[in-house]
Amino acid sequence: MTTTRFAPSPTGYIHVGNLRTALMNYLIAHKTGGQFILRLDDTDQERSKQEYADAIMRDLEWLGLHWDRVEKQSLRLDRYREVAETLKSSGRFYEVFETPTELDLKRKKQLNMGKPPVYDRAGLKLSEADKEKLRAEGRAGYWRFLLDQERIEWTDGILGAISIDAASVSDPVLIRADGQVLYTFASSVDDIDMGVTDIVRGADHVTNTATQIQIMQAIGGTPPNFAHHSLLTGAKGEELSKRLGTLSLRDLRERGVEPMALLSLMARLGSSRPVELFTNIDDLAAGFDVGTFGSAPTKFDAEDLFPLTRGYVQGLSLDAVQPKLAELGVPSDKAEAFWAVAKGNITVLNDLAEWWTLFRDGATPLVADEDRDFVAQALAMLPPQPWTPATWGEWTNAVKAATGRKGKGLFMPLRKAMTGRENGPEMADVLPLLPKVPSL
Repeated sequence: MTTTRFAPSPTGYIHVGNLRTALMNYLIAHKTGGQFILRLDDTDQERSKQEYADAIMRDLEWLGLHWDRVEKQSLRLDRYREVAETLKSSGRFYEVFETPTELDLKRKKQLNMGKPPVYDRAGLKLSEADKEKLRAEGRAGYWRFLLDQERIEWTDGILGAISIDAASVSDPVLIRADGQVLYTFASSVDDIDMGVTDIVRGADHVTNTATQIQIMQAIGGTPPNFAHHSLLTGAKGEELSKRLGTLSLRDLRERGVEPMALLSLMARLGSSRPVELFTNIDDLAAGFDVGTFGSAPTKFDAEDLFPLTRGYVQGLSLDAVQPKLAELGVPSDKAEAFWAVAKGNITVLNDLAEWWTLFRDGATPLVADEDRDFVAQALAMLPPQPWTPATWGEWTNAVKAATGRKGKGLFMPLRKAMTGRENGPEMADVLPLLPKVPSL
């Protein structure tokens, strides 16, 4: 069975960059009838918060990305310790004691000599007596994974054939001095234990993937299929990472972005296929192919979400928007007419509030000084309520005959007087919903 996972750290709110990863993994599983695991990378107990874990789940539920099960890395610490002991016994984990300052000096020396800044494996040369002496000096040991210094190769679902020389990569630190298990190790153990078959993540993880392939093999597992999507940039190609905090899913939700608009954009952005609006996840998944994505940085502009949102919202049925109409207080006998008139003039559902205020309370007229006498004369000719769709035409014809005005000079002053705005739905449809004649 195809099994994918989304493994966010509950240390903040998820943003569009996280969503791209979550969505691709979800669609691969959904398309094949497989499993999608939500795995919370919460081994950092100081920064991980339940409120963020809850927020991640709310965001995924809002989007309709339903997981088959939730896993928490904080509940698997015993398993990580067990695997770590096995790797220590086999010689693949070794203890080191260098401080960050010492490591920095080593890197600078290597760079000055024209060599790659790769860890020199000095920790391998330490005897037990050396280690005891360092501990007595107050140093705490931490653990690195001993890479086989050979080429690590795989066929990436997006990048194609990848080959990385392990000799050009430092042996990764997998357990800190305080005992905290780091992502590279915990994730490798989880992916094997949980039977993950496919992983899509950002291109910034390519080197991680190389080391994780060896870790997975060292614990007796078969690495999954990997694909690395491009990173997002701003609309002009600028670095987006510093702005991602302003593009959290909860902020986009508050701005009125519709889930399917967001999913439709993110499922095609950066691929060879055009962006189009989908109205359900099944159709979105059926047309998804991770192999259509490219490696070039992908430009993202949040404003592109609003035309898609407008298209989705304007296609909603009356039944679908009834909860929103009820929230606004639209009477059931006016709901159908109100939705028919307003839907073509909104981008997000929250825009309905402004239109309902107009139809509930009436408008504050916009009248230019040069039109004031004309508007007063026209309003005096307005037939009594109730107004029908035919009233607008009958009224404006009568005003035209009485005043000689025509075209925009006739219609625009009357629209602005009746609605307080220069544009909107057809006035023949608007007039029956207006509650009263405006007062000049």
